[in-house]
Amino acid sequence: MNLAKNVRFYQGFHIRNPKGIAVNDGVSIGPRVLLDGRKGLIIGKNVVIAYEAIIWTLNHDYNDIYFAGKGSSVTIGDYAWICCRSIILPGITIGEGAVVASGAIVTKDVPPYTIVGGTPAKIIGYREKKAYSYGYHKNSSIEYFI
Repeated sequence: MNLAKNVRFYQGFHIRNPKGIAVNDGVSIGPRVLLDGRKGLIIGKNVVIAYEAIIWTLNHDYNDIYFAGKGSSVTIGDYAWICCRSIILPGITIGEGAVVASGAIVTKDVPPYTIVGGTPAKIIGYREKKAYSYGYHKNSSIEYFI
C-alpha cells in the first residue's frame, strides 16, 4: 500500500491486495471499512471514508458459467466524503468534492461537487465549489474539520 502523510485508519478495517491501493495525504478511513485494491484503488487528498463503507474493484461475471472475476480500478477525488455503509462498485470515479450518502450503491461515475444517494445512487444535490481545506486541527482535546 502506498500511504502518504497524515492518514488515519480506525479499528477493524479490511484490505484486499494492499499493493493495489494508493492513499493520499489527510485521508481518514473509518471503522470496518473494506478497501479492495485488486484492480487498483486511488484515494485522493483529504477524503473521508466513513464507518462500514465498501469500495470494490473486482466482482464476478454472473453470465459466465464459472463466475469469472471482472472489474476495474476505482478513483476517489480529493475532498470527497464517502458516508457510512455506502458501496462503490468497480470502475467508478468519484469526483472531487463529491459526497456519497449513507447506504448509497454507486453504479455510475459521480461528477465533482455533487451529492448522490439511493439504490442505485442518483444526484440528490450539489455542493458549493470552493477552496476546501479539510484537515485535523487541534482545539484543546477536540479534533474537528475546518
